[in-house]
Amino acid sequence: MDKALVTVAGFGLIAGIYWFFFGKKEEAMEASVNLSVSVEGGYKPSTIRVKKDQPVTLIFTRKDPNSCLEEIMFPDYKIKKYLPMNTPVTITLPPPHKTSGFHCSMNMFHGRIEVIL
Repeated sequence: MDKALVTVAGFGLIAGIYWFFFGKKEEAMEASVNLSVSVEGGYKPSTIRVKKDQPVTLIFTRKDPNSCLEEIMFPDYKIKKYLPMNTPVTITLPPPHKTSGFHCSMNMFHGRIEVIL
């Protein structure tokens, strides 16, 4: 009986670990003209799809008091903005876009911009 209980518990733990690390990931959001991004324990959505030849406006609202998330950086666009708590901050990315990333000031939280045709 003990062996069966340990075996079942082991399979349960394996399933839990698999779900935690390889489970459902956040899907990418497509930004047609503008998109709201929540800054809370990271960026939600963290992957943003933009059209190649159109400007896109991203509206970031920080809800997390973590000091790392106070600034956002877009290195490829040379944009750096301060994100005050609970205040929307608008960032417009001009075309042409290229696949690039954005991150917090300490480079701990990341997001990605993907170009669609």
